[in-house]
This record gives sequence, C-alpha cells and structure tokens, in this order.
Amino acid sequence: MAPLKALYENRYRFPIGWFEVGEAALIGIDSILEAMVKVQLICEILKTTQSRQKSYAVLRRRELKFEVGNWLFLKVSPMKVIMRFGKKGKLNPRFVGLYKIVWYIQKVAYELSLPSELVAIHSVSHVSMLKKCIGDLTLVVPLKSIGVKDNFLYEEIPLEILDK
Repeated sequence: MAPLKALYENRYRFPIGWFEVGEAALIGIDSILEAMVKVQLICEILKTTQSRQKSYAVLRRRELKFEVGNWLFLKVSPMKVIMRFGKKGKLNPRFVGLYKIVWYIQKVAYELSLPSELVAIHSVSHVSMLKKCIGDLTLVVPLKSIGVKDNFLYEEIPLEILDK
C-alpha cells in the first residue's frame, strides 16, 4: 500500500484498522503487529523521499559568508504599501546603501554600521537580507564633492582650455 493511500484514504483511521474492505478482523496481536509493520514501512518510504528532496535542495543552496570590513547592500521590501528603510513603492530598488560589517555575530547574523537616518532599524541583519558589493569602492565619487543639488543639477567648472 502506498504511504499516502494508507494515511489519507479515509479520515480518522487508526493503524489497527488497516485491513481490506469486507474483511472482518478481530483486534489481536497479529493485527497490531501487521499495523506496526505497515507504519514502519510508511516511515521508511517517507524518510527516503525526504532525503531525496533534501539532496535536491542542498544542490541549489549556497553558503553566504562575509568578513568584517566587507561592504554590503541591505534588502528592502519591494511591496507597495509597506515602508521600510525610508523606501516605499513597487519600483524602488530592492537593495539600499553600502554598509560596512562591524561585527560577526553568528554564522547567519552580522552587525552593520548604519547611518543616522536608519537609527530606528536594528543594526543586526540576517544573511538573507544582505548582498555583497562587488566592485572597487575607490572609484565611487561622493555626490557632496561634486556639488550635486536636490534637483540633480551641478555646476560645470572647466579645469583647462584645450583648444582655441
């Protein structure tokens, strides 16, 4: 008998009553032993199925490990109604900021150095909420040094005259 058929064919069925329809069996040692054998068989089949599914899941899983001093992006909820980290709306970015890891807490938890605008948010984040920044941070030019205004305009200052 298949495990799902044995478990879900009829509602509220006890292992003692697992016998064919029309067969009248007295409750005795034989029927109890037969039920125990069926339960063991079902448990073995379920364990093999679970281990097979686990092996499929483990193949696609990757361990995320960061070091202290790495720069990370923090995940933001992309839902319309919920406002997290000062971001709201479906088309806003999924990840915000570049935050540095201050402390390694556990295998799956890291403490980040968050700016003063995000003081209401807990600084410890789960690995699933983080994404590593891949790139050279020395090439990033801060907006304050360029003088970008709120309307994203800036004043162009020529450095030298190349031609008349």
